[in-house]
Amino acid sequence: MTYQERSISKDSLEKFLRSLDSDEGIRIDNESGHVFINKTSKRYCINISNDSKDEFIYKDTVQETIGFLRDIITQTSKIFVY
Repeated sequence: MTYQERSISKDSLEKFLRSLDSDEGIRIDNESGHVFINKTSKRYCINISNDSKDEFIYKDTVQETIGFLRDIITQTSKIFVY
């Protein structure tokens, strides 16, 4: 199996969150760090990684996850699905 990632737009983020499998993830690159989003069988795990510090936040729904990410995603953010 090979590792592949592709860039997605901010507008398609919700669609990818809805269809995220447990072996897939989303990465958001910002000037201040990285945000990784994965999904377990019950909830979304958001890992905010800044300067070698990781903070984990858990959300139960796509709407909660999108609402949380609104304050993190900027105009210059790059979003990837892998």
